[in-house]
Amino acid sequence: MKTQIIIVLIFFLSIGVASAQKQTSEQYIAKYKLIAIQEMLDYKIPASITLAQGILESGNGNSRLATKANNHFGIKCHSDWKGKKVYHDDDEKHECFRKYPFVEDSYRDHSLFLSRKKRYADLFDLKLTNYKGWAKGLKKAGYATNPKYPKRLIDIIERYGLDKYDTIEEDEFEKIIAMALSDPDNKSIIPEKYQKGHKPPPPPIVKNKKPVSPSYHEIKYLNRIKYVIVKKGDTPERICNEFDVWLKQFYKFNDLKPGVKLKVGTIIYLQPKRRKGDVKYHTITSDETLWDASQKHGIKMKWLLKRNHLKDDSYVPSGVKLWLRKTKPASKASF
Repeated sequence: MKTQIIIVLIFFLSIGVASAQKQTSEQYIAKYKLIAIQEMLDYKIPASITLAQGILESGNGNSRLATKANNHFGIKCHSDWKGKKVYHDDDEKHECFRKYPFVEDSYRDHSLFLSRKKRYADLFDLKLTNYKGWAKGLKKAGYATNPKYPKRLIDIIERYGLDKYDTIEEDEFEKIIAMALSDPDNKSIIPEKYQKGHKPPPPPIVKNKKPVSPSYHEIKYLNRIKYVIVKKGDTPERICNEFDVWLKQFYKFNDLKPGVKLKVGTIIYLQPKRRKGDVKYHTITSDETLWDASQKHGIKMKWLLKRNHLKDDSYVPSGVKLWLRKTKPASKASF
């Protein structure tokens, strides 16, 4: 009996130790606030937004992605990533995520990610103090699919008063850094540029560039799937680069073969289509193919065919009603 009691006590003590090691939101903020403010001063992204995203995306720095890969913002590999990688289940199984040597590298890559992608360009027209606008803009630009993402960020910012960091300017920040350096109990990570022995990198060589056109694609939703409308001059590679989608995924998401030319006005999905369409039925018109119907309703081709007892090369005449949510009865399979 005593042995059983001891085992139970050890079990609960081990749970207590494990939970004690979990970092809280307050500890996370204390540790990374100076890094977030530095990124704000360098890249004009509100420190409150950076910290709130870090807290939310990394679970206060406790998530597997954060602990194994120092990835605090859930940024995936994408075609332009040349660094180390780690694989993790997210929207799909075994997805590729970026791995960083230090958490600070994750913060810098987050700043570069937002500032270099055209789809986030409108955010930089907002004031640094407009954290609500930034939260809503991130969702609109496609950073996250959760419709409650802006609210969750705003709640975190307001719960911990993170917006107070958004008004800090360079001269005030230098004083804060000086105090942190002189404080032996300081818990914050000091930005590299203020650390002893740090040598500033040479100024970058800036070449004259044509201004980026603001007419990038607007993300829309159909059947709870992100999509864009093809514009003149679009190619699969161009859309993949804009939305950080692998080319292989692009073709798979849209039931397309590599090398296909995109038709202006076509729906192109940035996520996998579903097993069921957004409505019960679709009636084929004279100029439509089965693929057109698949794209119009966000249903995978293999499921569209299966639900209607069809094959890849089936010809479906105008006026035929396709079943999108249930399987068509076998007695009605012919037309």
